[in-house]
Amino acid sequence: MKIYGVVGYKNAGKTGLMERLVTEITGRGFTVSTLKHAHHTFDVDHPGKDSYRHRQAGAHQVLLSSRTRWALMTELRENEEAPLSELLKQLDPVDLILVEGYKRDTHPKIEAYRAETNHHILAKDDPTIHALATDTVLDVRQPIFDLNDTKAIADFILQEVGL
Repeated sequence: MKIYGVVGYKNAGKTGLMERLVTEITGRGFTVSTLKHAHHTFDVDHPGKDSYRHRQAGAHQVLLSSRTRWALMTELRENEEAPLSELLKQLDPVDLILVEGYKRDTHPKIEAYRAETNHHILAKDDPTIHALATDTVLDVRQPIFDLNDTKAIADFILQEVGL
């Protein structure tokens, strides 16, 4: 499986870019899965639901299934967060996995950058960032794409991963 990341600071446009890339790349006939890192505690379950009650009772894993989808939740309890390499093993084989976040991992990435956020440009110090998608002019060594030029960004990523 090929892996490519989208990184950037909060409000840089990562999630919108990910959404547009999935639409563009799947529209070309490729299979795509996504993996997103969350910095905060999150829950896909709700108090009072049976699956929530199973987890609260101490279940290590809860698999929730219906005729339209299934979801597997694994409780880490006091264990360390799983590394990206282990999480990738949980996904079914596809043509491309797009990863949002995990900026410190070594897979190739594109940085989403918006001028209004005025954050440090990650690509200046990170050789794993191969390009930038931005709404401004930047002085960097990597190729720069308009943040909204999804087709060109998808072309670049697919060429990078050999698809």
